[in-house]
Amino acid sequence: MSSTLLRVCPSELKIPYEVKRQRSCCMQLINKTDKYVAFKVKTTNPRKYSVRHTCGILLPRSSCSVTVTMQAPRDMQLDHHCKDKFLVQSAVARDGATMRDLVPELFTRAPGRLIEEFKLRVVYIAANPPSPVPEEAEEEDASPRSEVTMGYEAKVSSAFDAASRCMDNSGAKPSCTKGASVVPTLVGEKVSTREENQKRLQQNMVRPHSDSFSTPQMVFSYGTSNTY
Repeated sequence: MSSTLLRVCPSELKIPYEVKRQRSCCMQLINKTDKYVAFKVKTTNPRKYSVRHTCGILLPRSSCSVTVTMQAPRDMQLDHHCKDKFLVQSAVARDGATMRDLVPELFTRAPGRLIEEFKLRVVYIAANPPSPVPEEAEEEDASPRSEVTMGYEAKVSSAFDAASRCMDNSGAKPSCTKGASVVPTLVGEKVSTREENQKRLQQNMVRPHSDSFSTPQMVFSYGTSNTY
């Protein structure tokens, strides 16, 4: 609604709704004229709200803040729907008017007297909205590449653990029933790989220093198993 005397901001009162806690919001009243303007604030539910500066007089081109406080609610509402409203009345006062000039007749409609009204509805908002979950963290957790890598490492580790248990229990000859065809192969590859590493290490001691880059290849051949 357009007004020639006062500008009311915002157009609706948004109050955080929280059980057993008082919450407040503010509205701004701005005098748009070069005259003294009297104002009065009313509500449809006066027992539920307390208003600071329910009435007053604004000097020409001045402004003031009105604080609306809602009493602590006892119960939680699911839809946060509110039917409460506020009404701001304004009228032209005489030049140099004070609070003593704020009489009820000033806001009574009469011929030649301009009285403007501005209505505001109350809107409840969540007091503590939930924080959004970062999408990057979800994408990293759901990456299929990490699952494949972890599964491969788990299989290799479990196979070597089984070979070690078999050697500890029955000496050099493995006697495990479960996975008997796989364990000897792994043990044989492990022993042969160690022998090859010792031979290459002896050769590297004789070769020039430039052949030291063969170490990553040894690690790569030891970590790769033909069993899988």
